[in-house]
Amino acid sequence: MAIFGLWVINKAGGLVYQRNFSDGLAQLTSNENLVLAGTLHGIHAITRNLSPTGTSSGAHVIEGESFKMTILLTPTATKFVLLTSLTETTADSMLQKVYEAYSDAVMKNPFHTPEMPIRSEGFDRRITSLIGS
Repeated sequence: MAIFGLWVINKAGGLVYQRNFSDGLAQLTSNENLVLAGTLHGIHAITRNLSPTGTSSGAHVIEGESFKMTILLTPTATKFVLLTSLTETTADSMLQKVYEAYSDAVMKNPFHTPEMPIRSEGFDRRITSLIGS
């Protein structure tokens, strides 16, 4: 089991936080990460409309051949995405803990502007203690 990376995507589809935790991910440029986050934002918006019942919050898990993306959509439309191995079973609970760290370390910071990149040492430290280096 492995956690490869974490993305935080704002409600407009911009990547505001990105961190890799393992060598399992391809080394992408900043621009490539931004494009991927925007694409995921679009896919998530489309999946909200695909539900036969008409009531869906969008995709929660997207699986590839060798990885899984677990998505937590918050009430403010911020998305937390955890990139993991297929065998990872703790992604949902881990995302909830990441969201709590975000709420405490980022949103309570009076100097943070919502929807802008996250530059918080407190948040980085909490993510390191939750997930690793």
